[in-house]
Amino acid sequence: METRVAVIGIIVENPTAIPRLNEILTEYGDYIVGRMGIPYRKRNINIISLAVDAPQNVISALSGKVGRLDGITAKTAYSNCIYTEEI
Repeated sequence: METRVAVIGIIVENPTAIPRLNEILTEYGDYIVGRMGIPYRKRNINIISLAVDAPQNVISALSGKVGRLDGITAKTAYSNCIYTEEI
C-alpha cells in the first residue's frame, strides 16, 4: 500500500459543526499522526492542523468530507514522498 504524508489545515467558523467534525476525525483516526487545535478567541474561530499518513485517496476523502461541512474550510498540502508499506 502506498501512502503519503500530508497536512490538512482546518478553519472552523461554525461551532455547531464541531460534533460532526469530531465524528469524521474519529472515523479516520488510524491515519492521523497528530492534531493541533488553536482556539483563536479574538476572531471567534478555531484553527486545526492535522498531520496524516495515508493513501492519497483516503487523504482526499477526509479533506473533502471536512471541507463540505457548513462553516468549515479545509486545505491539504501533500509531501512529495510516497511510502510503500506491507499490509
